[in-house]
Amino acid sequence: MGRLVRGLAGDGAFRVLAVETTDAVEEARRRHGLSPTATAALGRALTGAALLAFLLSKTPRERVTLKIEGEGPLGHLVAEAGVDGRVRGYVGHPEADVPLSEKGKLDVGRLIGPGELRVMRSLPNGEIYDSSVPLVSGEIAEDLAHHLLKSEQIPSAVLLGVRVSPEGPVEAAGGMVVQVLPGAPEEAIARLEENLKDLPGFSALLKEKGLTGAVREVLKGLDFEPTDLGEGVQVRFACRCDREKARDSLRFFGPEELREMAEEGGAEVVCRWCGEVYRFSPEELRALIADAGREAREG
Repeated sequence: MGRLVRGLAGDGAFRVLAVETTDAVEEARRRHGLSPTATAALGRALTGAALLAFLLSKTPRERVTLKIEGEGPLGHLVAEAGVDGRVRGYVGHPEADVPLSEKGKLDVGRLIGPGELRVMRSLPNGEIYDSSVPLVSGEIAEDLAHHLLKSEQIPSAVLLGVRVSPEGPVEAAGGMVVQVLPGAPEEAIARLEENLKDLPGFSALLKEKGLTGAVREVLKGLDFEPTDLGEGVQVRFACRCDREKARDSLRFFGPEELREMAEEGGAEVVCRWCGEVYRFSPEELRALIADAGREAREG
């Protein structure tokens, strides 16, 4: 299960939040059959959604959803997370892939292409705060930093990384937000910028040093002080679908369509968020038709 680390650095100049999402991203890759670059794209988005949920949420039941509409081969991308540690998401074309970049890295920006990032905060009372910004690079970390600055007025450095093995499985995934607090000294900001310039990549740090070690490396010379090591938070891929919701979705079909499905041997409902398949027998479909008829007579 993924971990969470929170703290301060630079004598209170920076607020720090970091999360490890390796297992969650691997579960997403497996469930959706993602290509390597699609794995990196959705993995970064899931990690970014988790970071924003912990950063922006005011109540335990809030959810944060990232939606990216890109012009590249991947199509759209959606990721959702909450402070309970549950994340889920999907992409338009899971099999889409592109060649490695000139630096030999997975080219997420090219896979996504130009487009727009929307960030939605869903409150328990049903209210939704919705803001959008044009994509800066499509690499997602820069785009989230741009969103935090433009929409939340939070100057931040955002690091996201997903390391995919040549065989397919995810070796390391996670991310980090360093928020610049009011009154931060110029020398502290300069030190942070210098550290970021020399980084090999967050996923490489995570694989080599673990989450806390990666955070300390990013904040080298800035005296990171953890305030919460997140032992009680388990970041994991978890969907809210179930068989009853899948059955309810079949109610959108008319009696004639349900009869055709029954005659063809039954029906399958696939959850777009997690890829879970729910199968319904001809008998269950006929029961749905009978229920709809009874409700119509009583209505």
